[in-house]
Order: sequence, then C-alpha cells, then structure tokens
Amino acid sequence: MKFLLALPIFFCLPAEAQEKPVVFKGALIYPVSGKPIPNGVLVVQKGKIIRVGAAGSTIPPGADIRDVTGKVIMPGLVDTHSHLAGPDGGDASNALNPETRVLDAINPTSDGFKKALAGGITSINIMPGSGFLMSGQTIYVKMREARIVEDLLLYNEKGLYGGLKMANGTNSMRSNAGFPGTRAKSASMIRELFVKALDYKKKIEKAGKDSSKMPERDLRMEPLLEVLNGKRIVHFHTHKANDILTVIRLSKEFGFKPVLHHISEGWLVAKEIAAAGLSCSIINIETPGGKLEAIQLNLSTGSVLEKAGAHTGFHTDDGITDSRLFLRSAALSVREGMSREKAIEGLTLAGARMLDLSSRIGSLEAGKDADFIILSGDPFSLYTKVEQTWVEGIKRWDISIPADKAFLTGGYEVYSPERGEFHQHGDEEEDRN
Repeated sequence: MKFLLALPIFFCLPAEAQEKPVVFKGALIYPVSGKPIPNGVLVVQKGKIIRVGAAGSTIPPGADIRDVTGKVIMPGLVDTHSHLAGPDGGDASNALNPETRVLDAINPTSDGFKKALAGGITSINIMPGSGFLMSGQTIYVKMREARIVEDLLLYNEKGLYGGLKMANGTNSMRSNAGFPGTRAKSASMIRELFVKALDYKKKIEKAGKDSSKMPERDLRMEPLLEVLNGKRIVHFHTHKANDILTVIRLSKEFGFKPVLHHISEGWLVAKEIAAAGLSCSIINIETPGGKLEAIQLNLSTGSVLEKAGAHTGFHTDDGITDSRLFLRSAALSVREGMSREKAIEGLTLAGARMLDLSSRIGSLEAGKDADFIILSGDPFSLYTKVEQTWVEGIKRWDISIPADKAFLTGGYEVYSPERGEFHQHGDEEEDRN
C-alpha cells in the first residue's frame, strides 16, 4: 500500500489543531540544552515550543493536556548524513560536480521518510553519493507531510537548505577518464577547482556594483563561492587518518570549516581534529566489512573524540545503517565510554549545529520548533521503543496505529528502493485519524 502524502500541513489539519496549546505532563524530559527534568512539562502551540519546565509549571487555559507519566521526551533526532528518498548527485562523467543538486533528484513522497519517523528522526541532511570528489549540493529536510520537495525544505541560519558533499579516499579514486587514480591527484584536483573559485570571487569583487564588469554566471563556481564565504557547509566523506589530515589541510588552505563524516580512523587523529576546531559526524557499524579503508573503524571513536574536545554527532548513512535504529548508534558509543550527555547531544543538538540549524532544532527550548519524540523508556535501553514522533507540533508517527507500526517492524524487503514505497501485507492497513 502506498501512503500518499497530503498537501502542506497548514491545509491538512483544522485550525484548532494549530491554535490550541498541547501540554505533555509527567515524562522525564531531556531538553539537551539543560539538565534532565523529572516529571516535566512540555507546552507546544502553533508548531513551536512555548514552555519546558518542572512539575507545577504554568499551563495555558484551555490546553489539551496529555499524561505521559513514565515516558521519556527528548528532541527529534537530527540525522546529518542520509541517502533516503533516492538521491542522485554526482555524474559519472566528472569527478567534480558542485553544480548538481539533490533537490532535483529526491522523491518527496518516498515512504523512506516514514521509516525515519519510526526511528524518531525529524530532520535529515540528504546527501548524494561519495563516489566523487564533489558529488553536489545536499538538502536539509524536515519530516513534514509533503506533496512537493519545497514542502520539506529546512532553511538554516545562513539562508540555505543544504551543504556541499565532498569525499576523498578510495570512493573517488577510479580508472575513469577525468577521475583521480591516487590520493595525491585527488587533493590536487580539489585545489585546482578552489583556485578557480577564488579567481571567480576576485572578479566579482572587482566588478562591485558595475553589472557590465561581472563575470559570466558559472553554476560550478556559485556553490564554491558560498563555501569560501562561509555560507555553505562542506560535508566531507573521509575514513583513513591520512585522508582526514588532508581535509584539515585543505580547509586551512582555503579557509572553510568542513564537517568530517564517518572518520573510521578518527580515533587516531582526535587531537588534530580538535585542534582544527572541526565537527565530526560519526557512524557506528558493528561489522564494517567490504571497505578496507574502514577496517579500523572503532566503536570507541565517540569517546576518544569527546575526551579530545572535538564536537561530535552521529549519522545513519541510511541504508548503511537503518534509520529506525538511530538511537542504537549513540548507545554503542556510550557502551565504549562516551558520556550519556554527549551521546544524547550527538543525536540532537550537535547535528543541528553541524547544519547551522541550532536556533530552530536540536533542543527543547521556548521558541524552537516543536520537534520531539516520546519514548517508552531510557533512550539507550535495548527495550525502549519510539512511541510517537512529532514535527512542528504535528504528530507524524504513532506506534499505536497499525499502519505506522508496520514501518517499524517490517523487514528490509518491504521497502522498494526502485519505487520508493512501502509494501504492507495482511489486513493491518488503517487510515490515520
């Protein structure tokens, strides 16, 4: 059964659902921006958080009060690196594709988003693949109901809805014409394109307000200018310690601050990463396999990075790891020595900061988007389940609804990557209330 996603949320629900405050009482609340609040109170209205406080906090008159005693509430999870909704990106004819956009490739009605909601994920950075030095522009999306891709866009504090995906290491080293065959050539090709971008930038600055002197528009240069100006974030796929150091070297040379993704050998150069002031988005895989450069992936990386003082978050790389099990990624790091506080932050606020979205998402604070999840118990317990996922004050997933629960319990084959949809069997299908 294909779940058809409706018109934007302001057409989907009655005005009362938007206007009336909703209060959640009695849960253990992890605001992330502060200490956990036992028996807490969360008030949301018009898609925003109105209040987060202890028992006895003021409740607006006429509010819809919901008793969630014994539950846990925390911010919606932020996945800084995913491949849901069928993104493309880099073209095999070129190793450097800064002009291509995931915006033009993803399926906004993909049932993969339901899978993410089942895992408590409310915001995602959808990336093109890493088989290229520059695969193209990523897209930041919010798990709203959507009919067109524009309904999903999540603009950050710098006015953009995505970053730039780059990669080094073996993924982008190929025998194809125009691709690097060595690590040294990979770095030199990146440098060459950034040098061109610097020249393009100088021409624009020299032209000033004189349109007649402006250089001809160059789609390849435009996103690189945003990178050089500190506006567009570079999300850099890198595994081996020497490749990580190359990224640090490039970032210093051209003056941009990337987010380091994966960093299987990040535990070997944690001090260097911290000294460079770079953020890390790590992935935890119990059985790496298949890729030699990831053979030294270590589940203690989160702990080592935390001790070194490096800003650390997590990602799924879905379908490398399953969006439904995102909480487990942080739990594995806690088991190997990472603090609970930093692990929870790594699933939420740390990821929001990596996307320049921390003013809107990542913590439960008054004025922020009402993105939160209700859990049955401790976030890192094997027995805990996500029970509800709320996005901008709208309940988007509920384990008590059989059609929703099917996305949590269904096996991998129930998802059709080719069609981007979910196939449900049996008589559990049920329309949402």
